[in-house]
Amino acid sequence: MQPIHTLHDFFIRSGARVHLYHLGRRVIPCSLDTLAAFESGEQPWPYPWQGQARLACVFTLGDAPDPLTWFLALPLDEQGCLVPAPRDAFVQRLLETLGRSVEPTAQDTTPTDNLMKDNPLAFTPPLPFQAVMHARASQAFDRPASQHLELVEAYLAGEQNDDQWPALGLQGLADFAIRHDSEQETMLAHRLPRLPIEVLRSLCFCLEHVTIDIPLTKALRECGERAAHNGDLETLCACVRAVGAGPDEEVGAWFDELLGDPHACGPDLLAAMAARGWEHLEDDRRLPLFLQRLAEHPQADFSALARDLALIPRLRLPLLMCLREAPADSAIGRRLAPLHRQ
Repeated sequence: MQPIHTLHDFFIRSGARVHLYHLGRRVIPCSLDTLAAFESGEQPWPYPWQGQARLACVFTLGDAPDPLTWFLALPLDEQGCLVPAPRDAFVQRLLETLGRSVEPTAQDTTPTDNLMKDNPLAFTPPLPFQAVMHARASQAFDRPASQHLELVEAYLAGEQNDDQWPALGLQGLADFAIRHDSEQETMLAHRLPRLPIEVLRSLCFCLEHVTIDIPLTKALRECGERAAHNGDLETLCACVRAVGAGPDEEVGAWFDELLGDPHACGPDLLAAMAARGWEHLEDDRRLPLFLQRLAEHPQADFSALARDLALIPRLRLPLLMCLREAPADSAIGRRLAPLHRQ
């Protein structure tokens, strides 16, 4: 029998039915192959967040009717690769808990579930992340959506009075974000401007984890611009995050407009772009301008945000080149000067 050294080994050897999800920048599926390549050191983590690979493992063992869920935050090194010792300790604890048997014979999965108690790798995701993850997992395990979805669908279709929004649940909005079809998305694009701010923000928290089409992207931009005109920074940032996975021709154009106005680019807005719209920063002109705006704002944590973006494999080289080529008397150069003296 081959020894178990990694999480990937455990899931394969146990015969678990497993679905993995990234929980860092977006709640999106993660393949077992990605986990295997990451754990073996063949590739860095594709979507790092605050120096960690944040992962949800949703799986069933044996004949257990209900899936178990682990939320794991695996530490990364400066190259975005796994720091193996904490993972090794978790796997060792896992094997000791199971008595070194991973055969899916017992229906009692409580010992496996209890692994997450007092576990240094365990973390609690924000509520919108949990809601979207449960929506994705329910669909993956062929389970029905929550009971809240029907009311959300009716409300967003305009079949309910606007003042009934307090009855909408976050889980229902997450289920809608994951399960809606193109017809519902078109309908939502028309409905969006009339939604109460509370519903719009909560919906944005869910939409930021899914790919959206041009009409909804345009509608979210219009809502964000209206919020900016009204001085509502929170709603503007929510809309910016919600379009993060939208088409680059629309999102990139909006980012260019926002970055073109130095007065619009406060730390919250820049953080929203980096957190959910990082793919649109992979642009020869947009990335340097983003870093410039970040460096210009005294309240922005330039070092932390630049370091976090540099862990994203596709952004690492262009970002480091931008920093290296920045003139010493530029805003970026002045931010880097203290680091060079250390």
